Amino acid sequence: MSVKAKKVVLAYSGGLDTSIIIPWLKDNYGAEVIAFAADIGQGSELKGLEEKAIRTGASKCIIEDLREEFICEFALPTLRAGAVYERKYLLGTSFARPLIARRQVEIAEQEGADAVSHGCTGKGNDQVRFELTYKALNPKLLVIAPWREWDIKSREDEIDYAQDRKVPITATKEKIYSEDRNLWHLSHEGGILENPWAEPEENMYTLTVSPEKAPDTPQYIEIEFDNGNPIAVDGKKLRPVQIVDTLNKIGGTHGVGRVDLVENRLVGMKSRGVYETPGGTLLLVAHRELESLTLDKATLHYKDILAGKYAELVYNGQWFTPLRYAMDAFIDSIQVRVTGAVRLKLYKGNIIIAGRKSPYSLYREDLATFAEDSVYNQKEAEGFINLFGLPNKVEALLDLAGVRNTMYRERRYKR
Repeated sequence: MSVKAKKVVLAYSGGLDTSIIIPWLKDNYGAEVIAFAADIGQGSELKGLEEKAIRTGASKCIIEDLREEFICEFALPTLRAGAVYERKYLLGTSFARPLIARRQVEIAEQEGADAVSHGCTGKGNDQVRFELTYKALNPKLLVIAPWREWDIKSREDEIDYAQDRKVPITATKEKIYSEDRNLWHLSHEGGILENPWAEPEENMYTLTVSPEKAPDTPQYIEIEFDNGNPIAVDGKKLRPVQIVDTLNKIGGTHGVGRVDLVENRLVGMKSRGVYETPGGTLLLVAHRELESLTLDKATLHYKDILAGKYAELVYNGQWFTPLRYAMDAFIDSIQVRVTGAVRLKLYKGNIIIAGRKSPYSLYREDLATFAEDSVYNQKEAEGFINLFGLPNKVEALLDLAGVRNTMYRERRYKR
């Protein structure tokens, strides 16, 4: 390598990629390697991680609990924005990367490191998410992306590399799914999923049961929000991490939150991913229902436009950008009235709306009722329709006057 690094902070998960990157960095860059693992809800995956990193060649392994920051600073803002990528994906991996990369940069500065590294492939989105964060927060750091440099071409090659160097791994050539787990979701890629015609194997799923095996009795739950943020489940006040954890268990029990998506990656190709997001799905559905009750038509419709752009920014790794900050300011301003509760009925993979209420509700039963009322004069609708339909009328009059053909002449009425 023409460029050398003295000390590298590696975003470390203990999985196949980052396990072999530690010895690779030492061999090819001659650098001291500090492994950094962020606890964002991986659970048992963190067990024995420090020992494994040291045994593999890291000088130290830093593990930090970032679950609160993950939910409060990344998951909930994305939820409040209503951001869903390509109609299905709740962005659990996408907004995890900026958090990890942000802390990685901070640790590099604290440890006097001159480089950062990640285990993302050159085909994926995560390389962009990590590196845009590095550029935004400290562009002076050298970025080492082994997948763009080494001769390893496949996960099978990685396994051979690990076995040659006696690096302990859990991946095998038989079970070769690439998985990413955090408190918000669990994603699955690779293996038979690379064939979009192949149905996912049931034993692949971890957070959710199949709808067929879900309870035969429905369960009602109530989620309470304040300023667009969830604050309670079934009347019990909980911290954000507890809320997501609780709803993951409830949703998973009823087979809620499975997504099978062929998505458009940022780098230009299509890929197929299967996601399990039980708690996040419940929160998204409930939050949308409360917005339908409390936001006026123009604001709700405009927010839906911004939601797609927000999702695109997050998916593309553009978390630390002026546009996202500006969009957050708009979203924060309209979430003030998204306060209240939503009742959901869960049954075999389905989420059924059972009720919603808010002190800021814009719904007026005396206006919406089909029964007799004294607040709505139905005769006034005639004037509204005349004005609203005026452009249509003018178009037809042009035709009648022989000025030009319009839709009036295209009618196909039989007389």
